[in-house]
Amino acid sequence: MEQNDTNTINEESDDDFIGPPIPSDFKQSAKNQNSRHQLSDESSEEEEISKDTFDLPVSYSVDFKHGTKAVTALTIDPSGTRFVTGSIDYEVRFWDFIGMNNSFQSFRSLYPCGNHPIKSLSYSATGNMILIISGMSQAKVLDRDGHEKLECVKGDQYISDMTRTKGHTSPLTDGCWHPRVREQFLTSSEDSTLRLWNVTSSQHQNIIKCRSKNGLKTAPTTCAFNKDGTSIACVCQDGSLQLWDTRKMFVNPSKIIRDAHQNGTDTSRITFSYNDNLICTRGCDDTLKLWDIRMFKNAIRTASDLFSRYSSTDCMFSPKDNVIITGVSLNKGEDDGKLLFYDVNTFEKIQEVIVTNSHIIKTQWHPRLEQIFVGCGNGLVKVYYGEESVKGAKICVTKKPSKSKQMETISHQQIITPHALPIFRQDRPKSIRKQMEKERLDPVKSRRPDLPIKSGQGGRVAATGSTLSSYVIRNLGLSKRIEDDQDPREAILKYAKEAAENPYWITPAYKKTQPKPIFMIDENEQIEPTEKKKKT
Repeated sequence: MEQNDTNTINEESDDDFIGPPIPSDFKQSAKNQNSRHQLSDESSEEEEISKDTFDLPVSYSVDFKHGTKAVTALTIDPSGTRFVTGSIDYEVRFWDFIGMNNSFQSFRSLYPCGNHPIKSLSYSATGNMILIISGMSQAKVLDRDGHEKLECVKGDQYISDMTRTKGHTSPLTDGCWHPRVREQFLTSSEDSTLRLWNVTSSQHQNIIKCRSKNGLKTAPTTCAFNKDGTSIACVCQDGSLQLWDTRKMFVNPSKIIRDAHQNGTDTSRITFSYNDNLICTRGCDDTLKLWDIRMFKNAIRTASDLFSRYSSTDCMFSPKDNVIITGVSLNKGEDDGKLLFYDVNTFEKIQEVIVTNSHIIKTQWHPRLEQIFVGCGNGLVKVYYGEESVKGAKICVTKKPSKSKQMETISHQQIITPHALPIFRQDRPKSIRKQMEKERLDPVKSRRPDLPIKSGQGGRVAATGSTLSSYVIRNLGLSKRIEDDQDPREAILKYAKEAAENPYWITPAYKKTQPKPIFMIDENEQIEPTEKKKKT
């Protein structure tokens, strides 16, 4: 019995431990490794979740060549079928994704504002009109195909009160369309005013005066509507950020921050988030700031050391309002223009994309296409898209240029059969060359116009036809040519004998009453003077 008990104990111990016992140090290291594996799995899952939440469409890119100068204006229509680019070389180009192939050529190019650089372009809410803001004081509105519909009137520059002028008196700085009213748009100018316009009239409807802290004029550098069109926001040269309520009188701003950006610098862009609670501003003081309208006192987030050379450097919210995108200009010693993505909640840099070896100026994230349009300082427009992007640049990437259709000609030899029946006989080709040559010589059949007057010099007719009437009489009125140099008395008297012998028209009618004509007086005959009438 004791042996059996010892055997059962040994079998149980053998089941629990196979081989030599495991050292205690190895057990602790294995536990630590398992915990590390669990932590690494959790961190990788968090990274995957963060990547899924941001989902930046920068996997692929397509290049569109606008020109050689910097692209300072860019807009995409709401449907995502067309986009328009403008540059400091005064040129505006129209691009159509559906009509393009992989050669990426624009279908129209024009110079709508003469020798003025293009500062801003904007499609209307319906996509049927384009607003052009240039270096001139007059904004222009074009239709979808580039034909001019409206040119705003220019104000009187000698009037100091801007409310009494019908338009801007100084160069424009920015402009945008109303998001709800399709015929209304907003412009800002260096004359320290914002003006609301309507396409049906060339005069402004409302005016907003921008004032600095001491009550003097200050020029707005950028302006924008919120998504509902109930607020107008602008940033001025004194660094103030001002908000105006469109449902009230434009006397004083509804909200204002005086030191939003550095005084004396141009703020290149102001944009609203899609939920209208946040505002992002991009300044030429190398900062990108985020503001909350509900706590409109200080910037809730700030990113610095973002060099900007152009006064139209862009910034924009993503369609999900979780990412802010902006570009950076090249500083001294730098070679790569970068596109930066920031998290809205933490304002940490999510990703940095090297675009080209030039400045990054315009950045537009289209909500429908899920594609990012980037305008560069070397005249290049780069379009980024991902796997989830729809249409847009994806349409023309795979489309090859169509080959020109070649006409296939078959040489046909004529068979002459003179003895065949008339039904089967083939007619010989008749040449009409001689007939055409004869008709060409005929002035009536060829409809030859009247030949020019060959006589004369320097626009004047020669002495033989000094007047138009003499020319008409000589060439058209008379069948016989009469020279203007002959004496008209001699021309008439040579028919006197025939008229006296055979009178036909005048002489028989006045025969009884006509006095005797005397053509010549003899010198021998003396004419007695008539007696003078005596005075009574």
